[in-house]
Amino acid sequence: MTARTTVIAAMLATALLAVAGVSGFRATITAIIDEELDQDAGEQQQTQHKCRQQIRPQRLQQCRQFLQQQSQESPYEPVLLNQEEKQQQPLWQCCQQLKNVDEQCRCEAVKQVVQQLQQGEGPYGQQGPQKQQQQVLQKARQLPGICNLQPKECQIQPPQPYPYY
Repeated sequence: MTARTTVIAAMLATALLAVAGVSGFRATITAIIDEELDQDAGEQQQTQHKCRQQIRPQRLQQCRQFLQQQSQESPYEPVLLNQEEKQQQPLWQCCQQLKNVDEQCRCEAVKQVVQQLQQGEGPYGQQGPQKQQQQVLQKARQLPGICNLQPKECQIQPPQPYPYY
């Protein structure tokens, strides 16, 4: 009987050590994951801060002007320009401005331009026709790709209508 009790006691001790080891292992993994999440959150905040600092001086006025023109022009009008005329066009100038923005900040910059347009008057502002707003939003999403920059497309949500009380 004592040999059997000793074997059972040894098995219980082994099981307890295994459970304690797994628990300790789980705590170690949880601590590592928490640390990585904190680090990722910190890096994301640094990136957002860096983007805000970078976008603010740019203002991307030419991108805003280009998108405003898109809301006023027919999409079927062909535009044939020589190189000098192209350099005077808001799209070309917008692309130059976007090139000066870090890749990870470009979509945020384009979103800010769209927000500026939403807050303004005119075809894309709060009172603008829905179809024109959708055309401008689609063009804004594609703007980095149109400029042959990365990312090719931005995820930009359409404006939320203001609730009427």
